[in-house]
Amino acid sequence: MLSLCIQVFAVLVVCAADTDNRDISYTFRAWDMVDQRLQEQLAVVYKEMESLKHEQVVMKQKQEALSQALPYCSQKPIDTDVEMNLTSLQTGSSHLPYTLTQGEDGVEGSGEVDSGADLDPCFHYTVLDQAWRATNYSTKNVACDNRVQWKGWYRLFYRGKTIQMPERCVRKEMCGTHAPLWLVGGHPRVRDGVVTRKVCGHWRDNCCLFKSPPIQVKACRGNYYVYKFVKPVACHLAYCADINTLVCGKCKKSESCVSRDKITWLCEKNPMRVKANIHFFATYPANISGKVNKIVYRKVYVNQGGAFDSRSGIFRAPVSGVYQFFFSTQTGGSGQTNLWLVVNNYWVAMSHSNVQGSNSVGNLSTYMTTLRKGATVYVTHNSGRSWANSASNTIAFGGSLLMVRKI
Repeated sequence: MLSLCIQVFAVLVVCAADTDNRDISYTFRAWDMVDQRLQEQLAVVYKEMESLKHEQVVMKQKQEALSQALPYCSQKPIDTDVEMNLTSLQTGSSHLPYTLTQGEDGVEGSGEVDSGADLDPCFHYTVLDQAWRATNYSTKNVACDNRVQWKGWYRLFYRGKTIQMPERCVRKEMCGTHAPLWLVGGHPRVRDGVVTRKVCGHWRDNCCLFKSPPIQVKACRGNYYVYKFVKPVACHLAYCADINTLVCGKCKKSESCVSRDKITWLCEKNPMRVKANIHFFATYPANISGKVNKIVYRKVYVNQGGAFDSRSGIFRAPVSGVYQFFFSTQTGGSGQTNLWLVVNNYWVAMSHSNVQGSNSVGNLSTYMTTLRKGATVYVTHNSGRSWANSASNTIAFGGSLLMVRKI
């Protein structure tokens, strides 16, 4: 019995030990699995961090490149060699943010980066800042624009200040060349858009001995112009920059640069645009008989713009333009009644009625014309009898400005 108990106890101990071993090994295996998953997750996180660091470095490089490109407005920077040559050849133009091309004889030109047809040349042009192009510049180093690879649109500068082509003949041996090129026909206005102009070169006392191919020109807001230069007919010809037009760069937005002799230029204030807002309507509230030189229409209903004077009965045109007038009468007795519209002391239109007996007939006449600023218009009662009272409005005079127009 004792031995049996001992054997049973031994079996229980062995089973218990085996159970403990199995639990411990399972626990170790579970920890190993947790550690393995954590290591994988840490590896993924580390990889993501390295990727973000790389992207941050790339973004920083792009930001630096963009900040360097912004001052040049999408234009390509100058090549170092070309910039050195440009500095040595032209005074006051040490840096131009545009690509330049070198001619065979060392004359530099500049090429437009993007000359797309849909781009406004007023904002997409190449700066041409070469002091030797000025009309007061002569040099032994004769330039030849025939050897320049012209491309796209150009804006002329003189030592950093905007300038434009001359509109009159330039003396030979000026503008750094033999036969200086000048613009024939003058510069366009902003509303003209792109225009084509002839170009002439002065030589042998003939202002247009060299008839160079035409160029395109456009006026831009801000008192400057852009030019689409082309190769001249021969050497040595070069496009000029009129030194007298430097003052144009100082004009305000409300001013235009003008010259009467194409030598002396100055800034003049632009005339204010007047809207077509001139209207008037007036009546005479009583009968009129016989001849009355000027009908003084005392009852004024509308006087927009204040151009009608109720004290004299005269309308005075405030601006040049197209006007339309009307005037009416009501015959107050037997016989003829005639009213005339008088423009600048000329009788131009009549309101006529002829009544037999005790009948009464009304008549309305209209007249359209072009008037200069300050022109006078009024109505005269030449003959007969016109009927009206304070409420009838039968003797009336009115008009409107239809369109402002330069004459």
